[in-house]
Amino acid sequence: MTNKWNDKSWQKDFLNMKSHSLADAKLLMGGVKGLKDAWRLGVLHVEYERLKKKTNATR
Repeated sequence: MTNKWNDKSWQKDFLNMKSHSLADAKLLMGGVKGLKDAWRLGVLHVEYERLKKKTNATR
């Protein structure tokens, strides 16, 4: 399995799934600037995976 660390497709998908705070939207669109941003992006990715799993289960 290979990861594309610059792949932002999940971020675009997540932006359309729900409303976000301005700071989270900027992070999802602009990317990581430091350690704090990296941590927050990881948290957002976990939330995205949970929502994705939930929406796939209801289909």
